[in-house]
Amino acid sequence: MPDTPEPTLRTPVRAHERALAPDLARGFMLLLIAVANTPFYLWGRERGATNFHPADGSVADQLTQAVIITGVDGRIYPMFAFLFGYGMVQLLLRQEAAGSGRAAALALLRRRNLWLIAFGLVHALLLWMGDILGAYGLAGLILATLFLRRADRTLLTWAGIGVAALAAMALLSVVGAISVATADVPVQTQDSAEFTRLMTANVSETNPFAAAVGRLTFWPLIVLFQGLLTIVVPVAILLGFWAARQRLLEEPGRHLPLLRRVAVGGIAVGWLGGLPYALYHVGVLSVPDAANWVFSGTQPATGLAGGVGYAALFGLIGYRLRERARHGLAVTSVAAVGKRSLSCYLAQSVICAPVLSAWGLGLGAALGSAQMAGFAVATWLVTLIGALLLERADRRGPAEVALRRLSYRRTTSAGSAGAPGRTTR
Repeated sequence: MPDTPEPTLRTPVRAHERALAPDLARGFMLLLIAVANTPFYLWGRERGATNFHPADGSVADQLTQAVIITGVDGRIYPMFAFLFGYGMVQLLLRQEAAGSGRAAALALLRRRNLWLIAFGLVHALLLWMGDILGAYGLAGLILATLFLRRADRTLLTWAGIGVAALAAMALLSVVGAISVATADVPVQTQDSAEFTRLMTANVSETNPFAAAVGRLTFWPLIVLFQGLLTIVVPVAILLGFWAARQRLLEEPGRHLPLLRRVAVGGIAVGWLGGLPYALYHVGVLSVPDAANWVFSGTQPATGLAGGVGYAALFGLIGYRLRERARHGLAVTSVAAVGKRSLSCYLAQSVICAPVLSAWGLGLGAALGSAQMAGFAVATWLVTLIGALLLERADRRGPAEVALRRLSYRRTTSAGSAGAPGRTTR
């Protein structure tokens, strides 16, 4: 019996095929990821009762903390998850349009997600416990299997169930916190403080090997909790699946009313939901210690709304820029970061961990929140310059090249294949 030819796989997307809005969103998202992650490195001081920000600081520090808690914390990883799901469907549709079978395309996605988990493991071992690659790889692996063959209505139904669960959790948290506060119930805060101390101990550890053990101890919990148990990431990925099928970010002109409603409504809910938490942290809003866990219930739901709202906003920005033959340096640079989002995300840890951790230069102990925000912006700018240089050299990011080579067992394309490491124009 003759061998049955195996389906060929189309090579990764070429430069002229890319939509601007998703790349802009990913590029700007990485700035916010840097701002969200770097407070974790502020070691050697007391932290807030329910977050990783310092419990005190100057007026500038407290203002910085309030802004980050309101508009960044818990709002960026849903945006990342939405764009992650969006990208998965883009990859699937490109493969099918090029003649690859659905089974071959899904197998490619499985390999890609498995390798993302492996990348996340190495990232956590060497640099950063708060790695999100493992969590998103796990969520993508499961959700692709369960939902990529399902109808749009099924995606929206399950996403709606998740949103309802998050809203119910937020409502019950508020009602429960009010009941506890009015009942004047005594509170035990030691367990929460001890857990926070254990999670951050790897940053203040001077022995790099002990720090690596500390990161690996918590990384599997973060992968499971953030990837699946919070509900937020699976819901955002499902919404990304649906949005990619409608081509919301590639063809925003067809969906302007929806994008406007989601951007305005989502960001409003995200910011209004985060503001009480920020005011509580800086001491403006008084919440009894027995009830301060309420924010653990309200942040996920409002964070999901804010993250999806941010993604919609970049769809609108992409629409405004759609007819320009050439984009300015700022747009080109941010989009270059978005095209190399995996490399730039990992580069942030390469810069931050050795400079800020106690096992490195230990600078995290000397900075305040405002200074750390400045360091985060500077870190992003370094990655932006690197991405722009790669863009002008017509080269992919090194992490993208590695993931591509590991995921694509064959690069026979229905179209012309670019040289390894380059985008074909």
